[in-house]
Amino acid sequence: MKNLIFSGMQPTGALHLGNYLGALKQWVDLQDEHNCIFCIVDYHAMTIDYNPKKMPERITELALDYLAAGLDPEKSIIFIQSHVPEHTELAWIFNTITPLGELERMTQFKEKSAQHRKNVNAGLFTYPILQAADILLYKADRVPVGEDQVQHVEMTRDIAKKFNKKFNKTFPEPKPILTEAARIMSPTDPTKKMSKSLGDKHYIALTDSADVIRKKIRSAVTDTSQGADSPGVKNLFAILEAFDEDAAKGFKMEHKSGSLKYSDLKDVVANTIIGHLAPFQERRRELEAEKERVAEILINGADQAQKIAQKTMQEVRKKIGVR
Repeated sequence: MKNLIFSGMQPTGALHLGNYLGALKQWVDLQDEHNCIFCIVDYHAMTIDYNPKKMPERITELALDYLAAGLDPEKSIIFIQSHVPEHTELAWIFNTITPLGELERMTQFKEKSAQHRKNVNAGLFTYPILQAADILLYKADRVPVGEDQVQHVEMTRDIAKKFNKKFNKTFPEPKPILTEAARIMSPTDPTKKMSKSLGDKHYIALTDSADVIRKKIRSAVTDTSQGADSPGVKNLFAILEAFDEDAAKGFKMEHKSGSLKYSDLKDVVANTIIGHLAPFQERRRELEAEKERVAEILINGADQAQKIAQKTMQEVRKKIGVR
């Protein structure tokens, strides 16, 4: 039996290797076996400081990444969140049944508040409610997420339960699908998750040139004093393993025997990344020349999504006593 999958990413700039291995690569595989809906969640991106003039470009860039990575509009619905206003309507309804205490427990809110002290807004606080609306609007029963988002999926389940109890059975209780890939860390500081917010040296963009990728990997921290427990070495193994398990096994054996040359490992990791991203980058260049087609895909996706969303909201409005 096919599951209904929903997931999305924020248009906050160039996607990096962590985004690809932690989510996008899995999405591409899922669409061959399940009914999938993938969203560009631009409303979520507004919860942190951003330049509104750059938002349209960032949305287009993310759409290019989605399609170049292999998301197929013939297999999946791909659209922009703000093009389907039912997302925010359902979020408001969920606001009225979500206890304040549950939001206060969200670890991501605490982390984001610490990162963006000058802009701790209500949207950042109620972020998980909009995320629940994103998922439940389509009655998705599976949500591919990283470990840091599992708590939000649990809240989505709780909201579904509360709504169903108060207004009768309406929504499924979605379950998370965790990625099999290990969390990809910063090459410069492997104790921190790969992130654009840390600076250029801390992530490998999917659009980085071969020379830039080699430079970033060759300068990756390994900290040999920690031996097998070195976070930097573990990170290089995790990246290689995600692309080539056999090569990773070979290097791990060398590492265990004490014969591993880190320069050799880094060269193979860099070349593996470059080789894997080459087709993606080629498809992306082709799509950049067809931006009208990309726009049509997003418009058609929004039309398909809204048909589902409107049906759900008709049911919801009737149950909550709103006509």
